[in-house]
Amino acid sequence: MIVNGKAIAQKIKSSLKEEISKSGKKIRLAVLKVGKDPVTAKYLEVKKKFAEAIGVDVRIYEVSVDISNNKLREKLSEIVHIEENTGVIVQLPLPEKINMQYILDAIIPEKDPDMLSSRALGKFSTGKSRILPPVVGAIKAIFDENKIELKGKNAVVVGAGKLVGKPVASWLIGEGATVSVIDENTKNPEDYTKKADIIISGVGKPKIIKGDMVQDGVIAIDCGTSESSGQVVGDIDPDISKKASIFAPVPGGVGPITIAMLFKNLIELAK
Repeated sequence: MIVNGKAIAQKIKSSLKEEISKSGKKIRLAVLKVGKDPVTAKYLEVKKKFAEAIGVDVRIYEVSVDISNNKLREKLSEIVHIEENTGVIVQLPLPEKINMQYILDAIIPEKDPDMLSSRALGKFSTGKSRILPPVVGAIKAIFDENKIELKGKNAVVVGAGKLVGKPVASWLIGEGATVSVIDENTKNPEDYTKKADIIISGVGKPKIIKGDMVQDGVIAIDCGTSESSGQVVGDIDPDISKKASIFAPVPGGVGPITIAMLFKNLIELAK
């Protein structure tokens, strides 16, 4: 079965719209955007559309691409302290010269729907957070939708990055799965993937997980995006859908749900 991320995101969108309408609260997402990258602008447009559909105001703060680390941190801190801003995110990626974590740590957990500050991640990893990192929330929504029980499952997470690998592995362990994390340093990765009940990949390298690397009936969740011949592709070869019991592809799988989860977090923080 191929996951229809847009359909799951649509369900979440409808329930969030109803919740906001009933609460009568004014909710605003502040977005700090560095420079004028067209790809970044495209992602931002998708978030704005989602926000408009559910009744959330989006305020974009643009700064020049040649801003210094300290000036960017000051600017973000200023945005965080504006009372009307319910939540604050930084549109990634940032220019290479910018120290990403130093910047993100200016966001307080109470206003961090993306959960990328050290304090928000710390609360999540110790089980003290009311919300989940959006990508984790998206994967959970797919499992909930398909009534997947994680306890006792053998899960392989491909990549140990900050945005996908680390938070996903931490969450899976908390749910009672047996978890292996593999990366470019892992010898014979297929030794792990062939035994996996669940594979979740977030590396951003085209089609690194092939059909002959997985067992029949695997649950394959693709969270990696990259470009190949001008097209957005995932880490997992779409051919895997022939063997998988559930396959969340790129594009159209986890992506739309992740945006829905960002706004779900925002509304939760507003409470």
